[in-house]
Amino acid sequence: MCETCGCGVPSVHTIAVHERLLASNESIAEHNRLHLTTRKIFTINLMGAPGAGKTTLLEAMIRGRSRSGRFVVIEGDQATDRDSARIRLAGASAYQIETGLGCHLEATQIHHALHHLEFAGGETLILENVGNLVCPALFDLGEHLRVLVTAPTEGVEKPLKYPPIFRAADIVLLNKCDLIPYLSFDSGEWTEYVRGVNPRAAIFELSAATGDGLAAWLAELERRRFGFLGSDASVP
Repeated sequence: MCETCGCGVPSVHTIAVHERLLASNESIAEHNRLHLTTRKIFTINLMGAPGAGKTTLLEAMIRGRSRSGRFVVIEGDQATDRDSARIRLAGASAYQIETGLGCHLEATQIHHALHHLEFAGGETLILENVGNLVCPALFDLGEHLRVLVTAPTEGVEKPLKYPPIFRAADIVLLNKCDLIPYLSFDSGEWTEYVRGVNPRAAIFELSAATGDGLAAWLAELERRRFGFLGSDASVP
């Protein structure tokens, strides 16, 4: 807030504090990435708005995975451990981070969470970020891949309204595609907007509820994981 008039415009002091916070986060994120890379733990930052279906997608991924390796999940929510309970019920290890008033996960939180999880090596670690289309785009967690989950219920204009998070994504998943026949949603128009913001992102259309498109997404995830593991791709 502006210290002169209280108008809500960030002051120079506020901006400086924010920049220091981001710099500190970047340093810890690099530490996390080195730790995870050394241990061959392929790590995904899964982002998206509340209601995009991130947790339901994770459940479907855990139950539908047929190749080697296993999922470990760190859940980020402002309150409750409901999502981590769902993940464990689906068959994966999970650790819950409750952020309170925080609207995103930060690298320090991931650093501490890693000490509470056991890894054999070769796992895929998924960091389900707090539901938010703003702040998660700014905070590196030490991941190797950024995946954004969105849904047709959010409207075609989201890439235009929230370009930083779409620009930050390596992969954009359009979930809940089974609902498109009941909505005023043009997937071609949406794809054009995504491409305009981020031409490098891979796009997959799927439905976690019905399973449509899930196999193609899992195959892409496996391809990326094997690329990360390199010569050690046989690690279980």
